[in-house]
Amino acid sequence: MSIDPIALAQALINVPSITPASGEVFDVLRRELEPLGFTVHRWVMGEPPDGPTENMVAIRGTGSPHFGFAGHLDVVPPGEGWSSDPFGGRIEDGRLIGRGANDMKSAIAAFVSALSRVDGAGGTVSLLITGDEEGYATWGTPRIIDWLAERQIRPDMILIGEPTSVDRLGDTVKIGRRGSVNMWIDVHGIQGHVAYPHRADNPVPKLARIIAALDSVHLDDGTEAFPPSNLEFTAVSTPTAASNVIPASATAQLNIRFNDLQRGEELVRMVEEVAGREAPGATVRARISGEAFLTPPGPLYDVVVAAIQEETGLAPELSTSGGTSDGRFLIKLCPVVDFGLPTATMHKGGESAAVEDIRALSRIYERVLRKLFG
Repeated sequence: MSIDPIALAQALINVPSITPASGEVFDVLRRELEPLGFTVHRWVMGEPPDGPTENMVAIRGTGSPHFGFAGHLDVVPPGEGWSSDPFGGRIEDGRLIGRGANDMKSAIAAFVSALSRVDGAGGTVSLLITGDEEGYATWGTPRIIDWLAERQIRPDMILIGEPTSVDRLGDTVKIGRRGSVNMWIDVHGIQGHVAYPHRADNPVPKLARIIAALDSVHLDDGTEAFPPSNLEFTAVSTPTAASNVIPASATAQLNIRFNDLQRGEELVRMVEEVAGREAPGATVRARISGEAFLTPPGPLYDVVVAAIQEETGLAPELSTSGGTSDGRFLIKLCPVVDFGLPTATMHKGGESAAVEDIRALSRIYERVLRKLFG
């Protein structure tokens, strides 16, 4: 029986699954996969604030090729800007509206729908589904990779269903992603009254010197595949907002999105060196979300691009722009590309996806499966 991708997307959206997610939303997916011949494995790991997180690996078939589809069932908080229930999954003017309609419950539904129309013989298909992609992924996809390694399971290629299209479905495939590192620079001083600065040690000017020095750093000019790396300050704060108090500390928050000319640890050391030079005693905290990666041309490119062209008539741009995805982890296993819906409404209030785009995406995924498995 063919599964309707719209009905399944609605069922997934109807279950609030703010990151990190577990429980009922995975029940919905499991109920669809088991009748299709999948063996479903689920487990929950971790404690707050990064957990608990549920992960799922569903496998059908044996042997080669082993094609993996990766995605996430967690969503960002709904926020403001909704004219209806963000978890209602209603259809209006040809669009499915709800948190996760774009990023990325509809893509998971589209893939499961495609699977329902393709015979399972002739190889292995797996779904690698996490409940923590929108957060720090502490207990998410890296733990799925551990689970696979313990069982000596290794896909030959993986397609991630993240939104990638820009203006039209099929116009962009992500063949790599920039790395990302968040850092917090702490400068310590001595609190005091602004009228008696000799009795205090103001950390703000010291932090300002660090910011100015880092703002002038030229990281690189980019490569043929990647844009230049960029460092952006995202917040500056002190523990007090009183106008007559010199604060005891000051903190700057920054993010670096970097290409494959850079490594996360090297960028952290660079920031540490600048901070130590401009304000001795300053400390740097860092969290590397992932390294830059690039999937070289090969069979995965060929089948995905061909499927898109046949369905849409478009020759997709092969891009590394935009944010990160769990491809930063999965690239350790095999070639990875991201392809999914247009990105215009992801994370926004009123997030939505065109119903016809979801159906077309399912047909593209079906074409990919048929090219690999006949």
